[in-house]
Amino acid sequence: MEKPERRREKNTLEWRHYHIQALAEAIRRADTLRYPADGVLRHFFREHSSLGQRDRALIAEGVFAYLRRRRSLKALTQTTKPRRLALAVLLREFDGALRETEALADAVDREWVKEFGAHWKASEALLSKIDHADVPDELWTRLNHDYDAATCTQLTQAWTQPAPFDLRINVMKTTRDEALTALREEGWRIEPTPYSPLGLRAHGRPMLVNHPWLVEGKLEVQSESSQLAGYLVAPRRGEMVADFCAGAGGKTLLLGMLMRSQGRLYAFDVSDKRLQKLTPRLARSGLSNVHPQRIDSERDAKLKRLAGKMDRVLVDAPCTGTGTLQRNPDLKWRYSEAGLTELNAKQTAILMAAARLVKPGGRLVYATCSVLSAENEAIVAQFLDTHPEFSLQPAVDALTRSQVPLDTGETLKLLPHQHHTDGFFAAAMVRNQAA
Repeated sequence: MEKPERRREKNTLEWRHYHIQALAEAIRRADTLRYPADGVLRHFFREHSSLGQRDRALIAEGVFAYLRRRRSLKALTQTTKPRRLALAVLLREFDGALRETEALADAVDREWVKEFGAHWKASEALLSKIDHADVPDELWTRLNHDYDAATCTQLTQAWTQPAPFDLRINVMKTTRDEALTALREEGWRIEPTPYSPLGLRAHGRPMLVNHPWLVEGKLEVQSESSQLAGYLVAPRRGEMVADFCAGAGGKTLLLGMLMRSQGRLYAFDVSDKRLQKLTPRLARSGLSNVHPQRIDSERDAKLKRLAGKMDRVLVDAPCTGTGTLQRNPDLKWRYSEAGLTELNAKQTAILMAAARLVKPGGRLVYATCSVLSAENEAIVAQFLDTHPEFSLQPAVDALTRSQVPLDTGETLKLLPHQHHTDGFFAAAMVRNQAA
């Protein structure tokens, strides 16, 4: 596979001895897989507060590059030493020239780098023939249950590349053309997303910390796939809408904006911590129709009082996250069939509870950031079998009405190698008027 443009942009001279040392320590911590990689990095950077923003970005990219290719890197290097793994990441994943990489190695590792640099490309050619060189065996087996051999190969190869970096405009404060013009004038390399009318896709490493457009709520960081979920819900002004698993509220803010801050939008979640992250984002957005509500479970009394009253309900269900492995590569190394079974039970229970909120004629959207049929098509089919009062609505109908140039059939199904987005699934169902 051709190396992505991002690698060609890398300047090896950015890397210094202290970067390699920091990257080695960060890899050591992330490699335990005990905690999510982004949490490991947050803790690491708190301990190393002297690192600048660009230093942190470089180290974070190195850790994620390692996690994307963790299995094959260990096979190529035949080592578990974090410093050598860090040097291998620089040479293999960041196009580090051998001479420059040797210069960053200490006396003990310099000979090893020279030897690795001399043979790794030949070994890489052998590894490239192993389709699941960077996928754990359990996940590879599951993928082969769902897809043909060619798709499995294309999908797993896509997971070894970085994810696109997408933003969403807030149409209550700006337009996409205005945002494109302003950001390009700042030197950003940015373009419209291919499907979402609200999206922007940036290239390179734009500095976003305290950027005025984010501080003022004109922009939000949000993947294009998540943006498209809002168009499947298709909320209208003045309606009663619920985001059943709101989390930090990315999709909630999108729904509120599509409603033009009119009507009533509930943001439900079982986690106070996640809902607290919504508070500053909500303040920046300018929305006044969002009502965050913590619930104890899908059987909370707050939900019973709203039964049969909602025009639209979005269920962004907890899942394996296999659609996000480009940006969350550590998830694939923690995948297990037992974990999938537990999630299936949660997904079923949550969808059934959310369905009780939908009024006759109302819309229920089930979504995951997964590519596995066991938590997508299978959950929806099971639900429709046991809830004949609901019927599946073709996803293309809602997308066409919103002028989204995308047709993936009865459901919205996105794959990174095909659509250049996160992997994503969503199904829209309508409750019969007679229900």
